[in-house]
Amino acid sequence: MLSLVPTRLLQSGRRPLSPGSRAGLGAALVLLAIVSAVELADGRPAHYVALLVAAPILAAALAAWQVVLAVGAAATLIGAGFALVEPEMSLVTSVNVVGVALATGLAVAVASVRQRQAVKIAELTKLASVAQQAVLRSLGPQVGTLSVAGRYISSTATAEIGGDLYEAIDTPYGVRMIIGDVRGKGLDAVRLASIVLGSYRHVAYERADLRAVVADLDRAVARNVGDEDFVTAALVEERGGTLTIVNCGHPPPLLLRRGAVIPLEPPAPAPPLGFMPVVRPRVERLEPGDRLLLFTDGLGEARRDGEFFPTADRAWRLLGHGTVADGLASLETALVEWVHGRLDDDIALVLMEYAGARTGAAAAVPSWEVGAAES
Repeated sequence: MLSLVPTRLLQSGRRPLSPGSRAGLGAALVLLAIVSAVELADGRPAHYVALLVAAPILAAALAAWQVVLAVGAAATLIGAGFALVEPEMSLVTSVNVVGVALATGLAVAVASVRQRQAVKIAELTKLASVAQQAVLRSLGPQVGTLSVAGRYISSTATAEIGGDLYEAIDTPYGVRMIIGDVRGKGLDAVRLASIVLGSYRHVAYERADLRAVVADLDRAVARNVGDEDFVTAALVEERGGTLTIVNCGHPPPLLLRRGAVIPLEPPAPAPPLGFMPVVRPRVERLEPGDRLLLFTDGLGEARRDGEFFPTADRAWRLLGHGTVADGLASLETALVEWVHGRLDDDIALVLMEYAGARTGAAAAVPSWEVGAAES
């Protein structure tokens, strides 16, 4: 009987109730049942009608305004029923019933405002996701001769978005990849990330020397940031089995080879883009089956109880199986479990696998040597 009014107000033709609305409706109905049972057990006159006001207020914290209205209507009718069965309706009971009706109106208004705010937050979150996807294109599964996968792990479900970036493209100078991290968050960070990626997608095809690519990106960043803004980045080129890496203040990539994990530290440190970095390339000869993990500093900073995620210790077990996409999925699962679902920063990940040089491929020449030969 208690659910008669809510049921009639929420009949077929309406959309299914959300989990929040179901929880609010359930809690409110339980409260109505408890108050009604206590009132019936106490007998006449009615002493607890005023407690019915808590039902619509409780529903307003979780449910849609339509559910709140239904609950309030049920509470008002129940209170009026107890008042009418009294031999002589008292002024206190009448005031209590009117108070329940007024509280219902207030609760409906509160629920309506909360519902509109929730819709705005959902729209902002969707806009943030669209903006992020516009900046970061999906990678792989194959770029040139490499198997490549990328993954973006957001630290929050709100509209706060970061400036982590990555790209992998097949150029005349081999497969070139970049991973970077813009200082700060929000739309300004996304704007700068889009500038870096737009410049990179152009100059990566035009510049034979990775150091020239870095110089072009540095100028693009310097033209669009303040004095304290910058972008850390690592650029990687694979050409016929030769890996060339230049690093601008970014965490070094991890080379996974036959069960070992090797951090590819740069020969000399260089500042981030925006601070005129002078980079020195690191060159490695790849072996078939080698995998390379590029990541932003959110991975290195992920911790629980002050203990950082052991990336180097667990990288091979997590990333060395299945496809590169499988490896990144395993890493994300282990990372989220480690921090109990609470990350302090967004994380961008790129994993590539080298299967071996093409048959009849020309001898590998690092891009920095190509650039030196042309100068």
